[in-house]
Amino acid sequence: MLLDSPEFGKLASWVRDEIEFPGLIKKGGRGRKAAMVQEWLNLNGVGLVVDEDFGGITETCVRKYQSRTGLPVTGEVDLDTFNALVAPMRDVLKPLDAVPATFSATVAAFAARHLAIHPTEIGGQNKGPWVRMYMDGNQGRAWPWCAGFVTFLMKQASETLDIRMPIKGSFSCDTLAAQAKATGAFLKGTVANPSDLDAGALFLVRRTSTDWTHVGMVLDAEAGGFSTTEGNTNDDGHREGFEVCERFRGYGSKDFIVL
Repeated sequence: MLLDSPEFGKLASWVRDEIEFPGLIKKGGRGRKAAMVQEWLNLNGVGLVVDEDFGGITETCVRKYQSRTGLPVTGEVDLDTFNALVAPMRDVLKPLDAVPATFSATVAAFAARHLAIHPTEIGGQNKGPWVRMYMDGNQGRAWPWCAGFVTFLMKQASETLDIRMPIKGSFSCDTLAAQAKATGAFLKGTVANPSDLDAGALFLVRRTSTDWTHVGMVLDAEAGGFSTTEGNTNDDGHREGFEVCERFRGYGSKDFIVL
């Protein structure tokens, strides 16, 4: 399960690892808990090095964050401070206020929620709590996460509508394309029309006829191109970027998956 509920047991274990309070975190702490605090301080606008060592600098940054947010200024991360730090991730996991009628529209609705939060990497290439959430707890150079991002959106839509995903999903663009071909959901860019691409369809950046290097979600398609929500990209459209952002792309070297 990926949708938040009062019972953490219903959430996937790798999601719980990111949002469930692990106990008091304070000066002298080392390892994963210290790194989580440092990651979320950065993601909340208090910049410092992620070195897994909760020392004096981290304590000062916690105090700064607590002061900014109206929390008791202790320099220690208790339950209230932790929940405030991870609130953006909790927000994207909540059920939709209004559920669209179709799968693709539901995918698009969740994409809009993620886009509004603007998830980014932190701590290095393909690293940080957002990457781990999209990639089932994995992170690092070997884990580009554009396909994991759209798969996560599809899983949220599937759970919301209580239906099976039209394709299984994958961390691999090539595998997503193969799944779409097997189910009749693959649409070659050479024959695609804007009217074929509802919000929630996926686009694939084609390198060769059997190799795709990047994937994202179509927001709105028109004759001159289409707007997107996509992960692991940046303002230049690179496939190994660092954020979830919105872009406008042309149809050249693209194929599509119609959900």
